[in-house]
Amino acid sequence: MTGEAAFDVVVLGEVLLEVGTEQPFGHGVPARLQVSGDALNVAACAAAAGARVGLACVLTDDELGDAVLARVDELGVSTALVRRRRGQQGMYLVHSDPEGQREFAYARSGSVGSSLSVDDLDLDVLAEAGAVVASGITCAVSASAAAAVRTAAGVASRFVYDPNFRPRLTSAAEAGVVLRELAARAWLVTPSFPGETSALLGVGSAVEAGRALRALGAEAVAVTCGAEGVQLVAGSGETWVDAVPAPAVLDQTGAGDAVVGTLTARLVRGDDLVTATGLAVAAASLVVGGRGGTGLVPTLEQTRAHAATAG
Repeated sequence: MTGEAAFDVVVLGEVLLEVGTEQPFGHGVPARLQVSGDALNVAACAAAAGARVGLACVLTDDELGDAVLARVDELGVSTALVRRRRGQQGMYLVHSDPEGQREFAYARSGSVGSSLSVDDLDLDVLAEAGAVVASGITCAVSASAAAAVRTAAGVASRFVYDPNFRPRLTSAAEAGVVLRELAARAWLVTPSFPGETSALLGVGSAVEAGRALRALGAEAVAVTCGAEGVQLVAGSGETWVDAVPAPAVLDQTGAGDAVVGTLTARLVRGDDLVTATGLAVAAASLVVGGRGGTGLVPTLEQTRAHAATAG
């Protein structure tokens, strides 16, 4: 260890600047600058759900990196595992319409965040964490980041993998290979239905996806089914958890990440799989009421109160 007490959850990945607009992209369109990226979204929701969370990422060593680091800290996520070096900060533009649908444009190729490597990891910290979370995005942004994820999966006592398939970053064939490899080491896998389960596993239902990943070695699978709910497949059985209706939908960015972060945090903190999933879907239905990946991160108290409204 490096003197840090053990984390409940450590998340690996890239932090991005988010430039959000409420109008289609164009010159002179007003925009809001925020900090996001799937790794930070997951980490923020895990921290809000009561876990002690560390974020293993790489930020620039300039004023922009300082601002991003301050936001990470503000979200209650430890910066002890963050590395700083010269480079280009990755970013993306997102336009959300009134129904919460999104249009993205990325500027992340060669970013400092994608330079994450095994050398940036504290393996002792990862081994002692309650769970380590990584995604298919991190695997796809660079070979060094993919190697970092594989190493983390090998040393973690509990490894959580979110396929988070992005066709702009990798092919379905390659993402499927990575999913199968990492599922064999996973405590929990969180694919989405129908997009990821069809493209990466070639199955036609959420239950089939869960069974296929369990057969590959995953201890538990939570197949997210958008606004419908989550299909759980684990040694304890197959259970459907209904979604909690969202009070408002402004922007769907970060909803899936909220499920992953909240679910992982509550499992590590001792909740059973069904209870933890109920809180995870409640958190996600609150997140869509804010703008941006970390625009609205509900507290555990808010999430529990909202989950209770589902009866």
